[in-house]
Amino acid sequence: MTAVALTARRPYHRARNLALVALAMLPLMLALVGPLVAQHTIDTPVTAPFAAPGDGALLGGDQLGRDVLSRVLHGGTLLILSALLVAAVITLAATLLGCVAVLRPALGRVVERGADVAILLPPLLGIMLIALAWPGGGRWAVIAAAIGLGVPYAVRVVAAAASPLATAGYVEAAQARGESTTYIALREILPNLRATVLTLFGLRVVEAVYIISMAGFLQIGPQPPASDWSLMVRENAPGILLNPWAVIAPSLAIALLAITVNLVTHSLAPETTAKAVTRS
Repeated sequence: MTAVALTARRPYHRARNLALVALAMLPLMLALVGPLVAQHTIDTPVTAPFAAPGDGALLGGDQLGRDVLSRVLHGGTLLILSALLVAAVITLAATLLGCVAVLRPALGRVVERGADVAILLPPLLGIMLIALAWPGGGRWAVIAAAIGLGVPYAVRVVAAAASPLATAGYVEAAQARGESTTYIALREILPNLRATVLTLFGLRVVEAVYIISMAGFLQIGPQPPASDWSLMVRENAPGILLNPWAVIAPSLAIALLAITVNLVTHSLAPETTAKAVTRS
């Protein structure tokens, strides 16, 4: 594809990316605004257990007769904020470690071996070990487990992307000037990894949503009577035939969050490809 054709397609890609970003904001807005517009509180029974949708509860009742819709509107705030926190910490740590590792081969070998060992640990086993060993357990234990399990893989991704840059002329020139490793990593290598870092952040958000949701389903993280989408799925699974919305609604909320973030993440790839083709 010629540079002229790529230039003509840029407005289309830009408009598409803006639309996907707006779509990704919907779950976030739902989580932030939901508690303000919920008709009922999260712990107030308003109907019979597993009642069908009706006037008092648009999506029916859960296992205790609480309004499903109100609990869904309340249940995403902590999940989304936790996923964003996990993704931000993993991306920051992996970016710093990955950039420094390619500049210091000895450190790079240590990081690589440590990442190999950590990646071999089954995610579910790692979550259970960290969460059960954490004083009091709860959501912070799951966040710590998600970060600990996510950093090794993310470091490998950043290091692989930064490795060709470590031998670039501008990096060698900076080393010849006597610049510090931190300066070279942050000023010379990191600006050329923007697309990789942004994509990594999006993927980490999706993975954090899955990990936190899985932990909630296993009741390792949030505990009843907390309003949490994954916990709602577990609590209401026995009554799915009586009121399917008690399970379907929180499941759809989790899926919508993961899908929209994933779409935004993949929308970065065409831009990166176009720039690479144009340079060549």
